[in-house]
Amino acid sequence: MKLAFVVLCTFFFGDWPQFRGPNADGHADADASPTEWSDVKNVAWKTSITGLGWSSPSIVGDRIYVTTAVANGEGLSLRALSLNTSDGSVVWDKEVLAVDKAPAIHSKNSHASPTPIVHDGAVFVHFGTMGMAKLSADDGTIEWTSRDLQYSPLHGNGGSPVLHDGKLVIACDGTSDPFVAAVDAGNGKVAWKTARSVEARISHSFVTSTVAMVNGKAQVLSPGPDHLAIYDLESGVEVCRVRAPGWSVVPQPAVGHGMVFYNHDYDNPELMAVKLGGTGDVTDTHVVWRMNRGAPSTPSPLLIGDELYIVADNGIASCLDAKTGEKHWMERLGGNFSASPVFANGLILFLDETGHATWVKPGTQFSVAGKNEVSGRTFATPAFSNGAMYLRTDEQLYKIAM
Repeated sequence: MKLAFVVLCTFFFGDWPQFRGPNADGHADADASPTEWSDVKNVAWKTSITGLGWSSPSIVGDRIYVTTAVANGEGLSLRALSLNTSDGSVVWDKEVLAVDKAPAIHSKNSHASPTPIVHDGAVFVHFGTMGMAKLSADDGTIEWTSRDLQYSPLHGNGGSPVLHDGKLVIACDGTSDPFVAAVDAGNGKVAWKTARSVEARISHSFVTSTVAMVNGKAQVLSPGPDHLAIYDLESGVEVCRVRAPGWSVVPQPAVGHGMVFYNHDYDNPELMAVKLGGTGDVTDTHVVWRMNRGAPSTPSPLLIGDELYIVADNGIASCLDAKTGEKHWMERLGGNFSASPVFANGLILFLDETGHATWVKPGTQFSVAGKNEVSGRTFATPAFSNGAMYLRTDEQLYKIAM
């Protein structure tokens, strides 16, 4: 079996064009950025962002792209912004969609949580069932909008789309009739829509899917209610599934060593490692290991070589042997976590929900390399580009650089 993690497209060195970086794996390959910061230390600039959005920044070239939701009476203005990396000035700020009445969301969520994707001069933004759009990265001109993916969300939107071979893949797990869909990136039309094959007791989830090459075919790895489903990217046909009870799945799966590492269930989270390359129901044949103590509900797992790093929502971080699931260490960082860990500067960055960050050295022995903090709530995963870190709070976007 040949397996390789998909590089979604080719970018210039230092670009961070989507959720969790150029390969959607939480690895920052750009030049080193400062490992010390505060509200004033190593702050190149900070810019206020109107409204609220937990989408992470995406950076290509000298531009940053974020989304936000601005209250307008009972409604919302769903917006996309482009900022200049040099000084944080707003290059353009466009209303993408307008909503007459804001839907209910979870207190930890926003109406603009999915992260934009930047590709070939375009920006793709997604606001869950409220709609999605393609804009010109240069000036924000709207090239298409779509509201074709209708479902009944609970707690709002969450998962980001992934882009490969001209298709934007989105998990649409609402309160009933959950499905996964692919949208043609060129025209916004639905390429395929596949109903979840497992009838779950509770059907909503918020996952960001992952795309991987398995035996020369692009496959979509999409955990959902009571199962992990793997789909053929071209046709949307389900290739295989793993059953495991759970709902409200959030973390994006990680891929390596011929396996997918993913979470199921929010209330009783469990991390699983499953061999890729199966067909049909592979629950009894392809599960390699399972781990529930200290498993995350929200932050995505981070794979570095043979070690898998996770942080539970309650601040317990762990290092596991990716191949066996053996636990090397488990330590309490403190705080509560939503942002996913990032590998940058040769270190692992864990950022909690209140602006407190901990740098940890990768390895089988736990070692803290430094701590930092900024003011505000921090639910968005930081982005790294060309010697700088871009950190979003509930009110500000920071550029941390020397």
